[in-house]
Amino acid sequence: MVENPYLPIEAKVEKIIDETSNIKTFVLKSSKKIKFETGQFVQLTIPGSGEAPFTPSSSPSQTEKIELTVMNVGLLTGKLHEMREGEVVGIRGPYGRGYPLDDFYKKEVLILGGGVGMAPLRSLLLTLLENVDKFRRIVLCYGAKTPEDIVYKGAFPEWQKKKKLEILRSVDKAAPGWNETEGLVTVLLDKIEMDLKNSAAVVCGPPIMMKFGTLKLLDLGYQPENIYLSMEKNMSCGLGKCGHCGLGKYFVCKDGPVFKYDLIKDIPDIWL
Repeated sequence: MVENPYLPIEAKVEKIIDETSNIKTFVLKSSKKIKFETGQFVQLTIPGSGEAPFTPSSSPSQTEKIELTVMNVGLLTGKLHEMREGEVVGIRGPYGRGYPLDDFYKKEVLILGGGVGMAPLRSLLLTLLENVDKFRRIVLCYGAKTPEDIVYKGAFPEWQKKKKLEILRSVDKAAPGWNETEGLVTVLLDKIEMDLKNSAAVVCGPPIMMKFGTLKLLDLGYQPENIYLSMEKNMSCGLGKCGHCGLGKYFVCKDGPVFKYDLIKDIPDIWL
C-alpha cells in the first residue's frame, strides 16, 4: 500500500453503520487504492490516540474503499466509536497472510463464525461469492448471543439468494420472532453434511468458540490440515518486531493471522 511500512496513509470516514449496540462498520476512503488479500489485516491509526490492527470486512476487489467492522471493547475502539463521518484516520498495511484461496478451489467450503468474528469472514464470503464457480459449495454457519447481536442483518436476505451458498444461523438466547436455531453455533454443524474428503473449514470468532468449534470439526472427521483458523488475538505492531503476538515459533502478524490447525495444534494455550 505504501513504501514506508511505518507510515500510514490518510483515509476519511465516509460512512458509519451501526451493526449492533456495540459494533459498528466504518467505511473508509483514501486517495490511494487500498489493496489487500482477504484475511490480511491493516493497522488503523486514530491521531492522538494510537493504533490497532483490524481485518477488513469488505471485499479485496473494492479498492477505492475499505470497511472495518469493530466492536467497542477498549480505549482505542471506544475512541473509534466516538468518531463521526468526515473525520480522518490513518491506515497502514496490509500485513500478514490471508486465506489461501487456491486451497479451496473445487472444494466445499464450510465457514464457522461467531459474533464479530463474522467481520473477516464477510470479506472471505464476498470473495468466494465473486468467484463462486471455482467452488463446489459454500456453507456459512454463524452464531451470535441474541438476534440483536447479529452483524450484517441486512445482508443475510441477499446472501440467501446466492447460488451454491447455504446459510445456517443460531443464537445463544432466542427472542420472540426468532425462528431459526437456538443454541451454541456448534449445534449447526449437526445439521449439515459435508464431503469431508473434498472440504475445507474456516473458523473465526471468540477464542472459546474457536476452540470448541475446532474440536467439533475434528469430531466430525475434518483433518487438522483442512481446518483454517484466523488467530487475530494479541497483534500489536503488525511487523513482527514487538513480539506481542508470539505463538510458539510463529508471529501471528507475520506468519498468520490465518493458520492451518495442524501447524499450531501442539502449541500450548493457543486459545488464551
